[in-house]
Amino acid sequence: MNSHEIDYTIHGDDMQVVSIELDPQETVIAEAGSMNWMDRDIRFEAMMGDGSKPSQGIFSKLLDAGKRVLTGESIFITHFTNVGVGKREVSFAAPYPGKIIPVDLSEMNKNILCQKDAFLCAAKGTEVSIALNKRLGSGFFGGEGFILQKLRGDGLAFLHAGGTVIKKELNNESILIDTGCIVAFTEGLDFNIERAGNLKSMFFGGEGLFLATLQGTGTVYLQSLPFSRLADRIIQHAPKMGGSSKGEGSILGGFGRLIDGD
Repeated sequence: MNSHEIDYTIHGDDMQVVSIELDPQETVIAEAGSMNWMDRDIRFEAMMGDGSKPSQGIFSKLLDAGKRVLTGESIFITHFTNVGVGKREVSFAAPYPGKIIPVDLSEMNKNILCQKDAFLCAAKGTEVSIALNKRLGSGFFGGEGFILQKLRGDGLAFLHAGGTVIKKELNNESILIDTGCIVAFTEGLDFNIERAGNLKSMFFGGEGLFLATLQGTGTVYLQSLPFSRLADRIIQHAPKMGGSSKGEGSILGGFGRLIDGD
């Protein structure tokens, strides 16, 4: 294997943490700011690159960093290495409620495409890059835009998603999906969008104007609560700017919320 062989344990249910056990000189790479705790013999270093290409020149590293900027991520990836003489542990957590998905890339034809903020951490040797959506309609209306993250390698990678995660296997089949509910899918599946029914359904059905379609043979991971949907609900129920919020114990609190439709 080119990637380091790491062991792991996932803790929790709705706010999960993944603990990675490293042998001496093993390394795991992770998004900046995702580490929760680590043993003292773990050394970490922010690097401009994922370390999958040791002989990579500075120009190529700058190009890869520029690609990460397009996905909205930090230009640096943090490398955590066990410099001790025995097994040591480092743990990472997702930034919002949901699940952490362990993915063995060797079982996914060595690569997988995922939404821009899904990557959490991976064994060193995993290449973290971007994939451009070639379909114009999918880029504008598919929820994920033109840019997806691409993970390539033969080791373990960990993704995070909101709510409950469902893994589906397609065998020359097609599935319709809410555009924000796609977490990741194997390369080779055809990703497109189509109109959500007739005009009445599009505007009043509550499912959005377009649905994503995945067709072919491969694996897809779906999430029940996209972060964008969670954020919209929080904003919708937040106190209005410049106004006052009636608490649970106030006289008008419940009646006021009833009038507002809450």
